Amino acid sequence: MAKTASTMLPLGTPAPSFRLPDPEGTFVSLADFAGRRALVVMFLCNHCPYVKHVQAELARLARDYTPRGVGLVGISANDATKYPEDGPARMAEEANAAGYNFPYLYDESQRVAQAYQAACTPDFFLFDQGRRLVYRGQLDASRPGNGLPVTGQDLRAALEALLAGRAVLANQSPSLGCNIKWRPGNEPDYFTH
Repeated sequence: MAKTASTMLPLGTPAPSFRLPDPEGTFVSLADFAGRRALVVMFLCNHCPYVKHVQAELARLARDYTPRGVGLVGISANDATKYPEDGPARMAEEANAAGYNFPYLYDESQRVAQAYQAACTPDFFLFDQGRRLVYRGQLDASRPGNGLPVTGQDLRAALEALLAGRAVLANQSPSLGCNIKWRPGNEPDYFTH
């Protein structure tokens, strides 16, 4: 399993806008989360072993924080031509099997992933109510095969601080996962091997 680290987009960055379809063709945009106390944007895909490793915790996170005013959205940006298991035809099935109760959207153009400087799956971005980036990086220190339990500790700590009106710690660790599967010629400049 090749590991790719998140790019660690600068804290304070405004949330890039998006308007993307879910597998049924319903569009969801950044504006749809207006009024939410926080927004978690997660770059995911169906086949990545790193995502599969944390799926149950992602579903728990949504169950725990949606009632507390947090919006969550998953975005798949992988090239579905080369990786058809990551395309819309399989996304609804995957979201249902994983218990996701948040929108799971498809970024066919990969422009949204580029705007967020997403590099890997999973890759997490937490924005405050003003949609400024306060956390980016790992869900927790668990990885497939390292024996650590999946707790969501890092992202949960950031959410708890934000919801309590405290500063989110700036010492943040990058997420690790599979690289986003860019379409040929579409790999962004920020992405390095």
